[in-house]
Amino acid sequence: MTFDRTVSVIRILLGTVWLAGQLYIITFPSIPMIQRPLHLMTAMALVILWTPLDAGRLGRMAGRIVDLLILASIAATTVYYMIEANRLTARMEGIDEVMTHDIVFGTVVIVVLMECVRRVVGWSLLGVIVAFLFYGFFGSWFPGWMEFSGFSFAEVIENFTMTANGILGITTATSVHFVFYFVVFGALYSAIGGSQLFIDIGLSAVGTQRGGAAKAAVVSSSMMGSISGSAVANVAATGVFTIPFMRRTGYTAERAAATEAIASTGGQLMPPIMGIAAFLMAEVLQMDYGRIALAGIIPAVAFYVAVFLAVDLHARRTGTGTVSKLDIGEMAKVLPRLYLLAPPVILIGFLVQGYSATYSAVIAILSCPVVAYLNRKSWLGPKDWIAAIGNATKQTAQVAAPIAAIGMIIAVAIQSNLALKFSNRLMDISGGTLIGAMVVVILGCIIMGMGLPTVAAYAIGAVMFAPALVKLGIPELSAHFFVMYFCVLSMVTPPVALASYTAAGMAGANTMQTSLQAFRISIVSFFIPFAFAFDPALLGYGSLPWILFAFVSLTIGTAAWAIAIEGYLFGPLSVVERSLFGLASMVAIFSPTGHIAWAGAMAVILLLTGWRWRMGKSRTEVHSP
Repeated sequence: MTFDRTVSVIRILLGTVWLAGQLYIITFPSIPMIQRPLHLMTAMALVILWTPLDAGRLGRMAGRIVDLLILASIAATTVYYMIEANRLTARMEGIDEVMTHDIVFGTVVIVVLMECVRRVVGWSLLGVIVAFLFYGFFGSWFPGWMEFSGFSFAEVIENFTMTANGILGITTATSVHFVFYFVVFGALYSAIGGSQLFIDIGLSAVGTQRGGAAKAAVVSSSMMGSISGSAVANVAATGVFTIPFMRRTGYTAERAAATEAIASTGGQLMPPIMGIAAFLMAEVLQMDYGRIALAGIIPAVAFYVAVFLAVDLHARRTGTGTVSKLDIGEMAKVLPRLYLLAPPVILIGFLVQGYSATYSAVIAILSCPVVAYLNRKSWLGPKDWIAAIGNATKQTAQVAAPIAAIGMIIAVAIQSNLALKFSNRLMDISGGTLIGAMVVVILGCIIMGMGLPTVAAYAIGAVMFAPALVKLGIPELSAHFFVMYFCVLSMVTPPVALASYTAAGMAGANTMQTSLQAFRISIVSFFIPFAFAFDPALLGYGSLPWILFAFVSLTIGTAAWAIAIEGYLFGPLSVVERSLFGLASMVAIFSPTGHIAWAGAMAVILLLTGWRWRMGKSRTEVHSP
């Protein structure tokens, strides 16, 4: 058996064992200092196996030797944690001695984990981790409010690797209890044809409408995003179909890529799975994930309504984007495949019934092979299932390692008291005003999101930014959603926008122009977080009638903003009309629902809409034969 073949077999076997182990701990959980290290060690081993070292001039053999040494060190560290689990659980942090072998194996964990981050994410996240580590060691070198005494090496090892904090803390716990199961579900559901079904539903539902190519991208990406939770993965899955359609119907490469990028980015806000950051939010707030998903429904729907309306108005203004039935062809025949909707319906059903997110995801995972065999066309053979499991555990490992590494950032921020200092500093910079603090938070989230995964940006924002918003009177859940929302939007915000860059590469478009176009489209959504920050009803608090009323109000407000941005409603708008729509939209969104200012803004929007409808109707009658 060749070396590559051996590695392939080991990857599949290790992934299968990992999957079986994660299913086992649902019924028979063990102590955190066994579960979390085993989870992390397996993830790191799979990252090394799936992304071998490129040794450059040293040659392939040198890379293999380094990888084998890393795998051996991971195996040895796994044994260390199994032997020392009870001692690590019982010891008192800061009091009991940190032994030499603790330092040795703790160093291995940190170094190997950072190498895994480099291989999976690149230098962006690794650079942030190194910066926080530098601050942790040399805090006394920093001036003013950032100064602190600094950690010793033993303290870093203890905080990072010997307690249920740091690397083995809340982020790894999130990966163990939530992320693993939902990522596996998304991968297996895609393997049985679920992602393709979503794309075809989008094409079938809106493909032949005016601007149907772009609308299909919005619909299919919202559905795909609900189970993928990754903007870049969403772009890759749906963009390969939707971008060529948009190009074929008159869209420029930049506009097509930008539309797909913003549509895919919203998937991280779309329940039931949302993005990885949502699972971390549930752990940070010690809140049931079902409640987080419920709170995310209205912001996600409002996001997609705003984007959908922007796409529709653009199509009406430019006359581009319509796909013919011939172009859609056989792809849109979805009725014979609707049975494939069963797994996500099962997932949502169990969540609604009050079952835990983990249990619901496991049932949804187990339903995938059952559903696949309901129709001969979706059958998967043994090799297909092996490949699906391998791909699922690969994706999970590539998510688990960076999430665990974020624990180092959180540990330094909390242990050094940097989070509290920064929160106080943020309030000083904003002048103690809520709007000022929100603007600073937005800038901070977007800057952090430049090149960082959303979960990493949110994790930092949750520690550094959210407390300041809470101090200024924003409810805790609203503050965390506010931070997460703008971390998500950073995926399309220039100058560094990962989703936009991915879409631009697929469309052969200019990356910066694509980012600017995506940013322009996304401006419609920028006010949504302000709305739910000021009105908790938009996150599911209060009576159902009031929640629905607040949602309708938000939809009207964002629709008015989309009209102002596109400059079109039943015909081109004048500068005065655009300005009135924009001003009324801002007042409606920023004013409390039911307030006199809100009522006035709503009246202006409705009157302007009626006026534009009459004008458009009159123009049609004049030009009709």
